[in-house]
Amino acid sequence: MERPVITTSEKEQLEAELKHLKEVRRKEVIERLRAVTEGTDIFDNPDYLEAKREQAFVEGRIRELERLLAIARVVPDRQAEDRGVIGIGSRVKIQDESGEVEEIVLVGAAHADVLAGKVSYESPVGAALMGKRAGDTVEVRTPGGVRRLKILEVG
Repeated sequence: MERPVITTSEKEQLEAELKHLKEVRRKEVIERLRAVTEGTDIFDNPDYLEAKREQAFVEGRIRELERLLAIARVVPDRQAEDRGVIGIGSRVKIQDESGEVEEIVLVGAAHADVLAGKVSYESPVGAALMGKRAGDTVEVRTPGGVRRLKILEVG
């Protein structure tokens, strides 16, 4: 299994989320459970069932974050002298063959969110862009065929 890669700033964000879940959300959920079970039968109680689902979600996310932080390889955020070369953390403006322009940020797999323009460096597009510069054209193999992307800007 390959270790996931996250940047230093992504690590800090994940640690902050983990701290919030452990110190705030977990206590809120426990208090909510306590409130919905006071003086009532917990069976067939929709508020209790919802609170238990929320508790399971919070505990699952805590485990997920702890595991990720324990195994992730942390890489530095992009340095000023590296801005011209695409790497994790780079903001890249690309243009496809149809002329459509898109701006993406290359991130570790843990933070990938295509709808928000955050593309994993391990994805076909991310892997093709790694190490390239503005002005380069890359070919990306996708299930729909080969796409050619021109790199317009790197930041």
